[in-house]
Amino acid sequence: MIIRGKVIKYGDHVDTDVIIPARYLTATDPLELAKHCMEDLDPNFRKNVTTNTILVAGKNFGCGSSREHAPLSIKASGIKAIIASSFARIFYRNALNIGLPILESDEASHLIENGDEIEIDLHSGVIQNLTTGKTHQAKSFPPFIQDIISQGGLMNLVKTRLQK
Repeated sequence: MIIRGKVIKYGDHVDTDVIIPARYLTATDPLELAKHCMEDLDPNFRKNVTTNTILVAGKNFGCGSSREHAPLSIKASGIKAIIASSFARIFYRNALNIGLPILESDEASHLIENGDEIEIDLHSGVIQNLTTGKTHQAKSFPPFIQDIISQGGLMNLVKTRLQK
């Protein structure tokens, strides 16, 4: 699976309370959550996200609480993938459970800039910066994680398998 898009970049330690502020946690509709995604960190986030946007961040992305609302609001915002130096473990699992591709690459995190156009091959983990021509490597996903992502999340994968 290939994902291509324009980058929005943030720094280190972007926590779940910044991703989706606690005052909105009463909402359960992903589209409602998306309206408030990153609003305290970046008031222009919603207008800068297009149908082909990839988020790049520094280390410890998604730290803080274990709220599933955080990756859900990012995905519902239209973000196609996240690349970071590292992720908080619970955020990592929550993102994969909903089918949001997240890749760890310290090199890509540091060298990709806001506004760059990039392409990600989820099968190989290759990240190509189309703006600079540089290539970066992230760890590729094992087949079962690729299945979760391609089905749009763990629950969708389970439903598909039960119907067979």
